[in-house]
Amino acid sequence: MTATTNSVPRGISRDAMARRAALDIPDGAVVNLGIGIPELVAGHVPAGREVIYHTENGILGFGPPPPPGAEDPELINAGKKPVTLLPGAAFFHHADSFAMIRGGHIDICILGAMQVAANGDLANWSTGAADAVPAVGGAMDLVAGVRRVFVITEHVTRDGAPKLLEACTYPLTGAGVVHRIFTNLAVIDVTPAGFLLRERAPDVSVDTIRALTGAPLALAPGLRVMG
Repeated sequence: MTATTNSVPRGISRDAMARRAALDIPDGAVVNLGIGIPELVAGHVPAGREVIYHTENGILGFGPPPPPGAEDPELINAGKKPVTLLPGAAFFHHADSFAMIRGGHIDICILGAMQVAANGDLANWSTGAADAVPAVGGAMDLVAGVRRVFVITEHVTRDGAPKLLEACTYPLTGAGVVHRIFTNLAVIDVTPAGFLLRERAPDVSVDTIRALTGAPLALAPGLRVMG
């Protein structure tokens, strides 16, 4: 289905999406953050937890973004955004960074998405159009080598079309790899039976979320409003 932008509620902000995703990172997890909204997650480690952030360009243990004016141009993440270092942080070769990913040493990756299918397929690197500029980065390695894959994305495109679909129409980054999706409207799990709505944004109804989702959406027992 499609919907116009006028019919799409704003939902929660991108920073709130990142904060909600951070709540689902277990204490002690090693986490890789994709480019875009996922980068914001580094600024939202829940109190009392330690999260070890990894980036493909060779840092383990980076922290939140530095305050304005304190950026070090040589201290950046894979998205070329300035980062800080936490005590115990380490630098390593690019090849070693990918060895960590391919060797199964990263617990969670949080990626952006162009499309996610009800079976967990992820498309986030190209529309496949003739004039598209593909940019896969390390995503294909991440979805193949990481234990759990989270996605943060706006629920629909700028044109109001669903990004959560019965099947992806863009080239896949990975097949059946996504476990949980955080959008501006909802938190949705990918299950063997398809999408399962766990949380909805304040002031956004289940019917609205269903209307803006391009695949059947089951309701989890105890469905609640995102805090």
